[in-house]
Amino acid sequence: MAKILIVGAGQAGLQLALGLQGDGHDVTVMTDRTPDEIRGGRVMSTQCMFDTSLSYERALGLNLWDAEAPVVQGLGVSVSGPEAARVIDWVGRLNGHAQSVDQRVKMPAWLELFAERGGKVVVNGVTVSDLDLLVRGYDLTLVAAGKGELVSMFARDPGRSPYTAPQRALAVAYVHGLGPRPEHDFQAVRCNLVPGVGELFVIPALTNSGPCDILFWEGVPGGPLDVFEPSRGPEEHLRLTLDLMRTYTPWEYQRTLGGVELTDPRATLAGRYAPVVRKPVGELPGGGVVLGVADVVVANDPITGQGSNSASKCATYYLDAIRAHGDQPFDRAFMEATFEGYWNSTASDVTAWTNAMLAPPPEHVLNLIGAAGQMQPVADRFANGFDNPSDFPNWFFTPEAAESYLGSVAQG
Repeated sequence: MAKILIVGAGQAGLQLALGLQGDGHDVTVMTDRTPDEIRGGRVMSTQCMFDTSLSYERALGLNLWDAEAPVVQGLGVSVSGPEAARVIDWVGRLNGHAQSVDQRVKMPAWLELFAERGGKVVVNGVTVSDLDLLVRGYDLTLVAAGKGELVSMFARDPGRSPYTAPQRALAVAYVHGLGPRPEHDFQAVRCNLVPGVGELFVIPALTNSGPCDILFWEGVPGGPLDVFEPSRGPEEHLRLTLDLMRTYTPWEYQRTLGGVELTDPRATLAGRYAPVVRKPVGELPGGGVVLGVADVVVANDPITGQGSNSASKCATYYLDAIRAHGDQPFDRAFMEATFEGYWNSTASDVTAWTNAMLAPPPEHVLNLIGAAGQMQPVADRFANGFDNPSDFPNWFFTPEAAESYLGSVAQG
């Protein structure tokens, strides 16, 4: 069995750590916060995990919130037209349910579970110079901390990174008190598209204080939604969120009229980052090498809701690769081959789809979105693409594929 160090205690790092621990490896996790500090900290994400990713958690016995988290059974799209009229509105049914659990709930519980099972947890920030010394004591070191100094070890891959600047300004608020959607009697993620302005996502979720909803604005930089700053207070952040809903998505604003409030004083988040794909191997000053995990190496914009899903899929692919590698050295060749396998299996399709959704939609995509309101199979296929983005090249990316698909649906 190998001695393995994982730096970072998010979705990918902890899922991989618990899987490797279950296989009998000697695993150490380094994190810069204790479980209680994570629980009491600011929200970190807008995660909504779909069936495939949830199945990977179930396989490891990590599905600890099945009885508490809202069961998300659909994904709907609305499009705002002139004078904020809703010109398109439909919902697709998911083949398997989705679930969103606040990382402030999930990550502390997983970190404590890892420790209870005998794993070593080191609470300490890590610099490149620290890691240069640490790697000498391990057979394999993985970096799963997607922010901070350690990311600088992984060079940008220009051939896979078309953007050099943020494509959206991001603003998140977790709230209680949001009313139900009158159009359907089941829980669904709602994607509200405001052409040329941005998007509002509404996600049923579970947080520390129970079931809630996530209100998530993605604004085109420099546009009317680009008004959130990390320095704004939480109540001001919520006020702006609601004001923009009233202006651009009044059908969603109607759900707030019963009175919504933040789930806690640290339930807001604002920021932006440029989508990027990085080289998978980080080089240390002393000659050691480390393998990047999840958003360390593939950081997509959250517009397609793939962050936690990609993290889970990356952790699963890496776990299988380590299992298959046996007692061979975890050298650069292993690291590069493992990442390329993950890229080709799922990450490339996620990246292509996400980058496409950040650009103004071409005519054939508008036709597909419109057709989904008339033909339920199209709505369902779009919804289930969030679980399996590798389906999108078959019908979504090109005018020819879209025309062929719509023709086949129309013929029954």
